[in-house]
Amino acid sequence: MARTQGSHSGITGPRISDAALRLFAQHGYAAVSMRQIAREVGVQAGALYNYTPDKQSLLFRLMESHMTELLASWRDLPRDGGALSQLEAFTRFHIRFHMRRPDAVFIAYMELRNLSPDNFTSIESLRREYETALEMILKQGVSEGVFVVPDTKIATLAVIAMLNGVNTWYRSGGRLSLDEVETTYWEMVRRAMVS
Repeated sequence: MARTQGSHSGITGPRISDAALRLFAQHGYAAVSMRQIAREVGVQAGALYNYTPDKQSLLFRLMESHMTELLASWRDLPRDGGALSQLEAFTRFHIRFHMRRPDAVFIAYMELRNLSPDNFTSIESLRREYETALEMILKQGVSEGVFVVPDTKIATLAVIAMLNGVNTWYRSGGRLSLDEVETTYWEMVRRAMVS
């Protein structure tokens, strides 16, 4: 099949992903058609299939990219000190990383229900890996005698849910800077964990 005139795989592929991300976040996965994505990119609907087999694959790729980037960025962060400093690093990292990607975060949490069973299993595995990174910090803090956490799994999920909330209300130029929000959230997380 001939490529649409003016279309370049290195440009069109990322534009398709960006358009899908934006449209899925705005309207929801189920409400967006491949035709809408094509119109947004400026290509014929059939041309999308040169880049993705179907809409499900596109959703999966967006979620997988988000999770693998999240995990890689966390792994690249230097680990200094004990559990308390690592928990602060995690708190600040999570807020900062997710604030730069609001559409990806929204899709990663709100569109899980639209994944096929196999795709859901893959994304859930990546999510568990990230949650485990935080849970290991909490377990380390308990063993160091710094944290009092009766159930590290529940505490892990509670902390992540709390940190994810920043994306729903924070606006640049508001009453607090992002640094102030990070510091406030870190203080709340610290108080919840420290004996």
